[in-house]
Amino acid sequence: MSTLEGIIERIKPLDPSAGAAAQARLDDLTKPLGSLGRLEELARRLAEIRGAAQLAQPLAAVAVFAADHGVAQAGVSPYPAEVTPQMVFNFLAGGAGINVLARHSGAQVRVVDVGVNYDFDDTPGLIKAKVAKGTANLMQEPAMTLEQARQAIGVGAQVAAQLIEEGHDLLIPGDMGIGNTTPCAALTSVLCGQPVAAVTGRGAGLDETGLVQKIKIIEQALALHQPSPDKPLEALAAVGGLEIAAICGYILEAAAQGVPVILDGFIAGSGALVASRLCPAVKDYLFAGHCSVEIGHQVQLEALGLTPILNLNLRLGEGTGAALALNVLRAAVAIYNEMATFADAGVTGHQD
Repeated sequence: MSTLEGIIERIKPLDPSAGAAAQARLDDLTKPLGSLGRLEELARRLAEIRGAAQLAQPLAAVAVFAADHGVAQAGVSPYPAEVTPQMVFNFLAGGAGINVLARHSGAQVRVVDVGVNYDFDDTPGLIKAKVAKGTANLMQEPAMTLEQARQAIGVGAQVAAQLIEEGHDLLIPGDMGIGNTTPCAALTSVLCGQPVAAVTGRGAGLDETGLVQKIKIIEQALALHQPSPDKPLEALAAVGGLEIAAICGYILEAAAQGVPVILDGFIAGSGALVASRLCPAVKDYLFAGHCSVEIGHQVQLEALGLTPILNLNLRLGEGTGAALALNVLRAAVAIYNEMATFADAGVTGHQD
């Protein structure tokens, strides 16, 4: 398996020539110039990422990375930690939101145990890659060691590599972990240089008292660990999560192989933030599926330079917003391939 540094070395800037060729085709379709708006932008960007003006409908896959968080002991979520393994079983049974929306958009779902505090039996559809049984409580000690953070990044990279080897050419990161919006808010505060209160939301439904306590917990953790935006890997280890690290590695490996990624919400955005700080060129391979209700997600999108495809007031996670956005990307590819050109249709084109 490649080292983190080896993966980063393989990530190359995009060649805009494929995008220019795609734009020429888009401009020749039977419509006023630019009249299909962001559908045209999505098709052009997809061509740039793939390095070719020929587009096919993507063979998409979702990897749901699951892990527990020591900080959940502090009451940062209205749900108990036992929900994490319970939801893993729900994913495997096909009953979760991401299963429904992935089926609807034509994407396969894989579930990855990267850090759940539960011993799963061998189960079809479950990738067992546990680095630890959850993180440590970041209020008291670093969430992970540097080695654990690297190992979890490696898990994500390996999952991406396997999916790409199977023929998948578009990847979506999903997540599951009770309490995981707390480390995400901590990382977003550090990497985006924002006050904790400006990037911390209610997660799975905290009341006002719970939100105030959550902000205090994150502030205390940042004061304890003093993570630096100039050291993203160390910040990830100090206040991050195992599934966040795995998502980071998943994104890095996809970019290294020239495969586009549709991000979901706050958790996936946190993994993308770390990945982009490790290798800024990663941002060129990303689509933002939607804008989450979590207030820190908009801060992440601005830092990543991404405009969300959808804005539906979602805050579930799991990859659901990205799976929905996949339908829009499919529509962009369909327009690109199936719409007639002026010459094909015998229609008079734009007069210069």
